[in-house]
Amino acid sequence: MPTILSIAEAIPEYQIKQEQVMDFAHDLFSESYKDIERLLKVFQNGLIEKRHFARDLDWFKHEWTFEEKNQAYIESAISLGKEAIEKCLASDTFLQHEVPYQEIDALFFISTTGLATPSIDARIMNHLPFSPHTKRIPIWGLGCAGGASGLSRAFEYCLAYPSAKVLVLSVELCSLTFQRNDRSKSNLIGTSLFADGAACALVCGDEAIDKSISLKRTLPKIYDVQSTLMPDSLDVMGWDIKNQGLYVIFSRDIPTIVESWLKPNVTSFLGKNNLEIHELSHFIAHPGGKKVLEAYETSLGIPAAMNAISLDVLKEYGNMSSATILYVLKRYMEKEISNGEIGLGAALGPGFSSELLLMRWEGC
Repeated sequence: MPTILSIAEAIPEYQIKQEQVMDFAHDLFSESYKDIERLLKVFQNGLIEKRHFARDLDWFKHEWTFEEKNQAYIESAISLGKEAIEKCLASDTFLQHEVPYQEIDALFFISTTGLATPSIDARIMNHLPFSPHTKRIPIWGLGCAGGASGLSRAFEYCLAYPSAKVLVLSVELCSLTFQRNDRSKSNLIGTSLFADGAACALVCGDEAIDKSISLKRTLPKIYDVQSTLMPDSLDVMGWDIKNQGLYVIFSRDIPTIVESWLKPNVTSFLGKNNLEIHELSHFIAHPGGKKVLEAYETSLGIPAAMNAISLDVLKEYGNMSSATILYVLKRYMEKEISNGEIGLGAALGPGFSSELLLMRWEGC
């Protein structure tokens, strides 16, 4: 089965503490809401301690056109994406030796926070020595589910081509979509939650991996994946695209939806693989927010300890949309996990949709 061999992060330059963003939001939203002090508790209750942005906080105090914000997205996405790929292919945590760029068969690029044609992957390939025949698969619009979906599509590619080495690159610059004049509660919640980040994973087919390449005793192999779309749920999460740019849609009902919808989805997926929830050793969840993590626990009946790594990533980095689950998975891969232990990767995104991955840690 295809194996996740290496993961690396690229962290944006500007580290912003949650208290700083809360003060910024207070100044911006106080005229729109009489109960601003009560609403700002979302910044404290969400458990996020700091985040990283591609621009400093002063940048967000000015008006920028859609064109200017998107140009900032392109510039930062190229820089961060290039860094994440370089670190992934030369990781001294996961790899005994650097993987040559020429051996990469395909590059899946995942993002939902900016627009570019030629796509960001093409622009990055002009800076790194990839083969000109490397296949490019840019995927846009999957939001928070995108990182898990990228791994799923890489899994399917490597099933079809067992000798392939494939990169999944996620770059999300959520902060650059910020709308100063949007006084909606969705924008306020988004301001308290979303952040910037990039990560890259190397996925290899069975014939592309051997003991001489990995530093880890066991690695996660992907055994099955499942994509699920909830009918008539387009208004749960996503963007409103207007003249000024991308306006966040973020339903307050998301935790409730997770509680009622996720368990049947997970149960049927595991059942296809002759497994039950209690047999899972690890829950590798995209931390959409504190309430979403709590909804996972309530819905699936799992202990809070199974969300500990996801919560740590949320505290340190916020919600980086599609990139976040790769940060979580990296921390699992850094651990020494026993042969045969089973993990479930899970992420939710616009559509409303879910992406599930069944993983088992095995030796090379």
